[in-house]
Amino acid sequence: MSHPVVQVEPLTTARALRGPFDYVRPNDGVDVGSLLEVPFGRQRLTAVVTGLADDSEHRLVAPYKVLPDALPPDLVDLGLWLGREYASTPARALSLMLPPRGAREKVQLWAERTADGDVALAAMDAAPGGRELRLTPKQQGLLQHLPRFAGNDLSSLRRLETRGFVAIGPRGRRRAPQHHAVGARKPPPRLNADQEAAVAAILQAPDGDRLLLHGVTGSGKTEVYLRAAADTLARGRGVLILVPEIGLTPQMIDRFVTRFGDTVAVLHSKLGAGERYDEWRRLRSGEAQVCVGPRSAVFAPIAHLGLVVVDEEHDGSYKNEGDPRYDARLVAEQRAAQHGAVLVCGSATPRPESVHALRRIRLPSRVDGAPLPPVEIVDLKTAAGAVAPRTHEALVDARKAIVLLNRRGWSNFLTCRTCGRVWECPQCDVALILHRDQNAVACHHCGHREQIPRTCPDCGSVSIARHGSGTERLEHDLAGLGKPVLRLDADVKDAGAVLSAFERADRAILVGTQVVAKGHDFPDVDLGVVLDADSTLRFPDFRAEERTFALVTQLAGRAGRGGAGRVIVQTIDPHASAIAFAARHDSDGFLAEELERRELLRYPPFSTLIRVVCASEQPNAAHLAATAVQARLPSSLGPAPLFRLRGKERSQVVVKAGERRSAIDQVDAAVREVSAAKAHKNVAFSVDVDPQ
Repeated sequence: MSHPVVQVEPLTTARALRGPFDYVRPNDGVDVGSLLEVPFGRQRLTAVVTGLADDSEHRLVAPYKVLPDALPPDLVDLGLWLGREYASTPARALSLMLPPRGAREKVQLWAERTADGDVALAAMDAAPGGRELRLTPKQQGLLQHLPRFAGNDLSSLRRLETRGFVAIGPRGRRRAPQHHAVGARKPPPRLNADQEAAVAAILQAPDGDRLLLHGVTGSGKTEVYLRAAADTLARGRGVLILVPEIGLTPQMIDRFVTRFGDTVAVLHSKLGAGERYDEWRRLRSGEAQVCVGPRSAVFAPIAHLGLVVVDEEHDGSYKNEGDPRYDARLVAEQRAAQHGAVLVCGSATPRPESVHALRRIRLPSRVDGAPLPPVEIVDLKTAAGAVAPRTHEALVDARKAIVLLNRRGWSNFLTCRTCGRVWECPQCDVALILHRDQNAVACHHCGHREQIPRTCPDCGSVSIARHGSGTERLEHDLAGLGKPVLRLDADVKDAGAVLSAFERADRAILVGTQVVAKGHDFPDVDLGVVLDADSTLRFPDFRAEERTFALVTQLAGRAGRGGAGRVIVQTIDPHASAIAFAARHDSDGFLAEELERRELLRYPPFSTLIRVVCASEQPNAAHLAATAVQARLPSSLGPAPLFRLRGKERSQVVVKAGERRSAIDQVDAAVREVSAAKAHKNVAFSVDVDPQ
């Protein structure tokens, strides 16, 4: 006798296991997206239902149970697409769609007046004192202030319940995020002509259209998003707003929550599990129709999406580092296509890929009419030290300044002056960075830490040299300028507190890595400084010019928003194309040259790059596995060694292809075949489509 069947993807991390697998279909309303607990070999796993069938050729077992919080079918489709697009597995991709694990709805007892309670309240109002009803003053007060959480008043409310005046029952209680301070609602500001044209273009765009909002820093892109979101909500459709890093963009959250209230949900990793779960449920139920969050919020369970916004779309943090190595920008595009929603990607420094693929809308000037600040280039070949004299003079004169140095710590590395020893990480082939305020040298890749050495363990010398300088040393060196110096980098635990302190200060210097250039709106910053503009140009990466242009341009955009401002860029190559274009605020010129160069060299967007990294603790195992992968991909480059990371040797193979879909399928097939071989059982395989 045949049984109705559910086809499921058990959520296992094994690359070789691919579903779907058939199980007996439970009777209680199971559909695509339902979550089950199933027997899988000797394991008990969560599984996602991806299909239904009338029968199966296999002998089936039944799931243990049906779990709560089913996924919407569109997220199931998205997960299956994600697994294919990034040469991962359906299970790994679907696991990204799940509600936060380990949390459940928080239920409390609440009391509400019944119809008899309303009559009693009216009688009490007509005859103050409640003598005819025989109510105590406390009971009268409780009856007047319902509904309410029962809490400490439960016994008194129970007595009212026995008389039929009150109904007491469980109700879910929202654990609301508390990290944003929402301002008072006020009328939206008037739009200028460019903003009005941009809003009109978005509202008139056909369903499924893909737009690039290319606006200079301070041009009012956020207000354009808000107006487009308001129209989308009025049409009964949902809105998804992606931001690069939630800790650095509180203003975006505040503006959306202030404008739209409780219909906005916020999803990000800094929330507690209960808060994330409640926000997820509010979106799933439709109680909330707007989601604001970083990369992972692209999987928010919003029904009937009408608008998807990717703010600061150039930012590299949209790329996920774990498997599957998805790019949230491409996933946002896929979600918009699923729903027929309009996609809007916004940036002052858009990626060449976006300029090539999307229809462009422009915001060419700042919303307050102020000009972009002049940029002065300081040639470091004629200056000594991290801060040139010209830059030092400008910092002394500035009221508030932002200084960018893209290196953390105190010194880049330590050496013994006697024997030449370099302090390196025992797990990774990289030098340890000195962090003086933590009394440690640390690896920025694996987190290994040691105390600052006093003597050389090789020769016993006490002559230890410190080379280079990072943000920690710069903070110390600038403290003598007579104004507060604040630091913002990955070593700072509370970025929001640093930004708030800088905003409140009358005079201050904010020192940091590239995070100081990301999306901040400080109207009284009159100086921006880039200390080592060449640092990103020195990476062996075809995106080096793009990153350098974006970094300088974005930092320049933080200055002069409320009046006069200027920017100083220190460089050893003042004629470098990316730096020269950034100094002129010439985004169009840079993009045209960059696209021409990439087309000539067949780099994205004129090709697709795929990187396969093999890693193993066993000597030579990674190289042998990469060689086996390369042999199955004749047009690939490699294998090439990478530096040892977290105790593992690594080797990579790179594919550059013109036809994206077939290239991904070929790489996926090659990796599956090699990873399934016993000879490579101790090797970890990672596939990165569109590596950053």
